[in-house]
Amino acid sequence: MKADLDPFDWAILAVLQKNNLTPQREIAERVHLSPAAVQRRIRRLQDSGVIAGNTAQLNPEAVGRPLTILIEVQLVNELDALTAGFRARVAAEAAVQQCYSTTGQTDYLLIVTATDMQEYQAITQRLFGGDQNIQRFTTSIALATLKRSLQMPLPD
Repeated sequence: MKADLDPFDWAILAVLQKNNLTPQREIAERVHLSPAAVQRRIRRLQDSGVIAGNTAQLNPEAVGRPLTILIEVQLVNELDALTAGFRARVAAEAAVQQCYSTTGQTDYLLIVTATDMQEYQAITQRLFGGDQNIQRFTTSIALATLKRSLQMPLPD
């Protein structure tokens, strides 16, 4: 469901997406609204779910997690009752940065960080070990990061 946003909302989102620590008075100056109006709009955007969260984007290497790993998972059966355990383990695993249910030959795509290959093996054991509904999983290790962002393209 797409939110009903006006040009002021889009402008506020553009500023926050680049740096969500931008002071509201500075946002107000940029978008030509009062600080109080900006504050109300930000609260509405948060309450409506347009702003899904406010987090710091960490540098994986700086925090000792230099490996970025993409894991493609194929299931035997996609029934909710058979995938519930897997989905719960993925949601609980801090090393899983993102997980997507996908179309095509792969049922899920996970983006995982790890300190080293030993930790990666432990992660895969926690996620997939003993789950008879996991047909197979394949791993690709990122050699370099060309772009890391969750920013959305917004209208001008």
